[in-house]
Amino acid sequence: MTPKKRSEEPSVAALLTPDILDLLETEPGSVAAETEDLHPADLADVAEQIPRSQVPVLLAALPVPRAAAVLEYLDEELRTELLEQMSPEQAATLVARMMPDDRADTLEEIDEERAEEIVEALPAETRRVTQQLLLYEPETAGGLMTTEVVSVPEAFTVEETLVRVREIARSGRREAMNTVYAVDASGALKGVMSLRELLASPEGARLADVAWPEVRHVNVGADREEVARFISEYDLAAIPVVDDQQKLLGVVTFDDVIDVIQAEQTEDVQKLGGMDALEEPYMQIGFWQVIQKRAPWLMVLLVGEMFTASAMGYFEDEIASALVLATFLPLIISAGGNSGSQGTSLIIRSLALREVSVREWWRVFVRELPAGIVLGAILAVLGFFRVEGWQWMHDAQLHIGAVSFGHDYGPHSIPLALTVAVSLVGVVTFGALAGSMLPFLLRSLKLDPASASAPFVATLVDVTGLVIFFNVALFFLRGTLL
Repeated sequence: MTPKKRSEEPSVAALLTPDILDLLETEPGSVAAETEDLHPADLADVAEQIPRSQVPVLLAALPVPRAAAVLEYLDEELRTELLEQMSPEQAATLVARMMPDDRADTLEEIDEERAEEIVEALPAETRRVTQQLLLYEPETAGGLMTTEVVSVPEAFTVEETLVRVREIARSGRREAMNTVYAVDASGALKGVMSLRELLASPEGARLADVAWPEVRHVNVGADREEVARFISEYDLAAIPVVDDQQKLLGVVTFDDVIDVIQAEQTEDVQKLGGMDALEEPYMQIGFWQVIQKRAPWLMVLLVGEMFTASAMGYFEDEIASALVLATFLPLIISAGGNSGSQGTSLIIRSLALREVSVREWWRVFVRELPAGIVLGAILAVLGFFRVEGWQWMHDAQLHIGAVSFGHDYGPHSIPLALTVAVSLVGVVTFGALAGSMLPFLLRSLKLDPASASAPFVATLVDVTGLVIFFNVALFFLRGTLL
């Protein structure tokens, strides 16, 4: 359940908060009638802005179904606090009215012992469904699905199916009422059709004959990224979830997939920044938890930079004899790191969207090799004229008798310019290849490609860039500056 995003502008609920707070203190019995036109999400906003002590009063003033709907939209921290303060019976009354998937998510957020007490207080059928959902890993199709699905035996006629759909609709809330699934006697998924298609079907026809037999579905153990990809690729409002025997267990709706996409993108961005992904919003996670997420990667990157220091120590004599080389180190290193970061970002996203597969690494290699050379050549031209331009400016200033603010490389400007240019081609090309290949390596090792963060790639390219730069310098400048 993804936390809500707050708008910078005051919402309608925020404007109504003082009035609702006044009603809670003077006439709590009128709150339900006064707020019946507000969306549960807006009422949740109100609950988050009033004093914590008044939130239970607000929920108690609402009908149970309405209070349960508000509870679904509440901030995770506040919802957990409320449920842990209530008796198991009071909490069970509310969570029993929540959607099955939201109920399971909510119970996973609170203390395990208290969650078990609440589950035991649920009605028998609700308890059975909830316990089943809690068995699935949260990041799988089973952890995302709701069991409130419209399924009808395939042997039913269109008229019998319409009667069943009406019965289901009148029995309570359903998240996927627009889709009807046909199942056989064992509950195996056999067909699908929209409610519109059902209404347009010929009278007397059997559901098995009018439903679409090719049903896009996912296994209950499928990763949430796969679920999101299926819904996005086939433009589905919901996707059915089946077990290994193809038995229909539930559906994952598009609103849950939106939460998945947001969570996956947040996780990838955080990993690309060089840290472990946060399980909670930044302002809700504990201080030391943030430290635990960030410190390990910083230590790994520091160790990597130690290799950079070792490489510089290896070329200490060259640096001492030609200090001008140190001037261009940041330029060379940053160019390689930037190239590597670009390659990493492109391939991580392409892998996530299934635009490329691990087996196609060689195609990416063949594409990135010339791309790296061309990009390096473009930067090499700039680097070459950086050296020669500054030398020209120095000479021109001396010629007119002005104070020179340029560098004087003397007769060594051409070899130095070539050193910078050739080094840029080599470093940028290596950065592009390393950055694009690392995600494939991690995926083949069953690791998250997003772990190939930009800082990690930059550190790797730093070391290699130094080696390339000084070896090129030895070639062009030996006998001159060196």
